[in-house]
Amino acid sequence: MGRMSEIDGMGTERATCVLAPNPSMMTLDGTNTWIIAEPGAGEAVVVDPGPKDARHLKRVVETVAAQGRRVGLVLLTHGHPDHAAGAARFAEMASAAAAGSRVNVRAMDPKHRLGDEGLVEGDVVTTGGLELRIMETPGHTHDSLTFWLPADGAVLTGDTVLGYGTTVLEGRLGDYLSSLDRLRAFSADAGAATILPGHGPKLDDPLAALDHYIDHRRERLAQVEAAVAGGARTAREVVEIVYADVDPALWPAAEWSVQSQLDYLDERR
Repeated sequence: MGRMSEIDGMGTERATCVLAPNPSMMTLDGTNTWIIAEPGAGEAVVVDPGPKDARHLKRVVETVAAQGRRVGLVLLTHGHPDHAAGAARFAEMASAAAAGSRVNVRAMDPKHRLGDEGLVEGDVVTTGGLELRIMETPGHTHDSLTFWLPADGAVLTGDTVLGYGTTVLEGRLGDYLSSLDRLRAFSADAGAATILPGHGPKLDDPLAALDHYIDHRRERLAQVEAAVAGGARTAREVVEIVYADVDPALWPAAEWSVQSQLDYLDERR
């Protein structure tokens, strides 16, 4: 509970976290829903409303109202249910709270949108006077996005970078490594001050966090390569060697990441 209380309500001048009550081995302490607004603005942007949990969605709406604002727009970092399943219902609730003003949901994947507008590389969201810049960072999923909030020096990474631990890969490892390298270079050039992740606490040393992620992935890849050289052939066989010290309950998820690594090694041959 100590960690949960630290995460719920954390943020920056413009971003506030509302922690969803869905903790698990995959979601850590729960999904971080982010309310983002310019000081004094009447509209807020909500990033990742979270699961379809009525209590959580209601609390997000009430938190925005307590700030003296209404929800102007919903954005999704990616389409996983713990981030996106509640988005359509949340948009309905936010629309009702805003006296019927339509609240849209923007995402890269069309099946998660509500409204005509999607999100792609280079888009700039200006709802409520904000400046949120959109970056495509595939790897965790094909539709993973990162949002840059320059006024706070904040990088909202969804599940591409977590507050602790490492992310599971459903996409291509090559894409993920490129996304990490890009985020590292961008954060250095832009002077990023903090990472606001999709799960776990915020990270106030972005470069150190990204260096750790990059080093960890390279190390894991070397371990997978060694396991294959030693005779392992399937993702499960590799997991049993490389993840021997990890709770076996996490092995099925680890297999997704290992399969991405095996595919990456095959591509390089």
